[in-house]
Amino acid sequence: MKKILFVCHGNICRSPMAEFIMKDLVAKAGRSREFHIASAAVSNEEIGNPVYPPARRELARHGISCDGKRAIQITAEDYDKYDIILCMDTNNMRNIKRIIPQDPEKKIHKLLDFAYGGDVADPWYTGDFETTYRDVKAGCSGLLEYLTTK
Repeated sequence: MKKILFVCHGNICRSPMAEFIMKDLVAKAGRSREFHIASAAVSNEEIGNPVYPPARRELARHGISCDGKRAIQITAEDYDKYDIILCMDTNNMRNIKRIIPQDPEKKIHKLLDFAYGGDVADPWYTGDFETTYRDVKAGCSGLLEYLTTK
């Protein structure tokens, strides 16, 4: 089983979008039993909060539910629990090092490294949840291809 953890700042927009988009992609590929997929935050400011309503609406627009998801924070122990940890942007990559200072197994990556590179813009600031959805789906699609062909 491949264990995937998506990470963003607060775990209420981008990383839960990635979690549920990836779950949808693996389900549609008939591979759900091969994956454990979750998401978390590098900060603690949103812990316990549900997915931000505009993010939830964007997922629903594509037929994806994120019901029951509450924000959690990544821990140092998660490094051993997951095979790959995917950050949404450069700031997340920097901030994760406070929690997981070393990456000897090269598990930590940016999500868009599996698509066209760059950062997934934070829709909390941009208000553009459609572009975030598109970028996250591209990253998740590339990740799924990478994980199922290696």
